[in-house]
Amino acid sequence: MAGQCWLEVALNGPWGKRRQPHVPVSVDEIVNDAVACVEAGAAIVHFHAYDVATGRQKDDADLYAAIVDGIRSRCDAIVYPTLPADGSADIDPQGGADARFAALKGLADRGLVEWGALDPGSMNFAHAGQVAAGDKGFVYTNSVEHIRAGLGFAATLGLPMAYAIYEPGFLRLGAQLAAEQPGAGQPIYRLMFTDGFTFSYPPKPYALQAYHELLREFAPDAPWMIAGLDVDLTPLIPLAVALGGHVRVGLEDARLGTPKTNLEIVTEAVSAIEGAGGSLARPDQIRASLRQ
Repeated sequence: MAGQCWLEVALNGPWGKRRQPHVPVSVDEIVNDAVACVEAGAAIVHFHAYDVATGRQKDDADLYAAIVDGIRSRCDAIVYPTLPADGSADIDPQGGADARFAALKGLADRGLVEWGALDPGSMNFAHAGQVAAGDKGFVYTNSVEHIRAGLGFAATLGLPMAYAIYEPGFLRLGAQLAAEQPGAGQPIYRLMFTDGFTFSYPPKPYALQAYHELLREFAPDAPWMIAGLDVDLTPLIPLAVALGGHVRVGLEDARLGTPKTNLEIVTEAVSAIEGAGGSLARPDQIRASLRQ
């Protein structure tokens, strides 16, 4: 019998309005979108912060804090920001791991951090369309040194970290490194699927079954959820619920250029979860389960 299902909404990602027209960009837009999605059934909110003047992602503790505080002042939700890519515009190339986690640390210093994000591995980040056009994409790098540093930071706060599992090897490495840091909070394994990019698996039942078997071997007690980029996860939701998993949706993960809003996507996910026999977990129930 299906149990409680966590529903996360990933509000925007790094895309900007050119590639995803309905993404919220300003602090007010992000807060308003988040609150509407929480009221519709989401318990977890993930966001990227933006410089409104340029429309580009901006990883800044003050922006993070304004968003988290704005959402929490209006509803109860687990709210957490992204992990900026190594070498992105806001990251000092000489700063190493400390620079990557600086904005999250600033959020912690303000008492506003509840989860963090950590991607335990490296991969070629390229869209199939880019590759076909001769574009090389880029290498998304997360060194073992940076992963250990992130888990060490998490251990100082007992902070759960949301692991993005872009490839199966991320799961194995993430589990091994998490075992080195018993004081860190429980990793949440976010299994990444895609229709349009070239990483990982398409959203097919065999793919979820393969990840599920890998989890049973290397992280048998860890919570996990289906997610992805440029993907429609609807076909996978019933199987995820049946296997005891959770669901992440939203405009960061949705098919690029979708006409849907975050609220529409969340509402559809709620119907799919409940139609599969699952019930929606509240934020306090998720927090309690992570303390067990």
